[in-house]
Amino acid sequence: MDTLYVYEHCPFCIKARMIFGLKAIPFQLVVLMNDDEQTPIGMVGRKVVPILQTAGRFMPESLDIIALIDSRDPPVLTGARNPAVAEWINRGRSLLYREFLPRAAMAPFPEFATTSARAYFLQHKENASTPFVTVLENAAAAVEAVNAWVQELAPLVQKPDAVNGTLSYDDIDLFALLHSLSLIKGVQYPASVQTYRQTLSKLCGIPLLDPVAI
Repeated sequence: MDTLYVYEHCPFCIKARMIFGLKAIPFQLVVLMNDDEQTPIGMVGRKVVPILQTAGRFMPESLDIIALIDSRDPPVLTGARNPAVAEWINRGRSLLYREFLPRAAMAPFPEFATTSARAYFLQHKENASTPFVTVLENAAAAVEAVNAWVQELAPLVQKPDAVNGTLSYDDIDLFALLHSLSLIKGVQYPASVQTYRQTLSKLCGIPLLDPVAI
């Protein structure tokens, strides 16, 4: 059985996990501690996740992992991409992750189960010019901007189980982003987006973060 090494807060890890769920392929999920440098470096020569262990070898990079797993017949990511989806993602990505990272640092992710692991994340992710506490102090205005951005996604969602009507790499990118977004308390989802993110969550077997939103 394949083994996938991840952090639960990592959107690239969410992408790699998705393809197993979409294809109903069993796998072993291993969450590494965030300050564990030795394990990933021993596997692929650098501290990175996700890492797939398959057929006696280790493979990093989410897109390579997805392509390998989806190459096992039958493929599921057969739909065409819509440039408008990528444009929407790119337009709000920096806003999302500015708001996501401080909340991730506080959230009960298993990769932060030790004090040293959480401290490692803070040391490597907090921007000295904009401390996490400052981001959180201005959360109300930021969430308002996030909500305006999310409203613009609604007309792009063609079906509850595939943003473009047929599953594609756009769904990989979009659900991973919506998964991160679900950690931000107060986000208001249009009906089509709400149904889509809940449907993909079930199809992939990856719970949204709504219950622990901050």
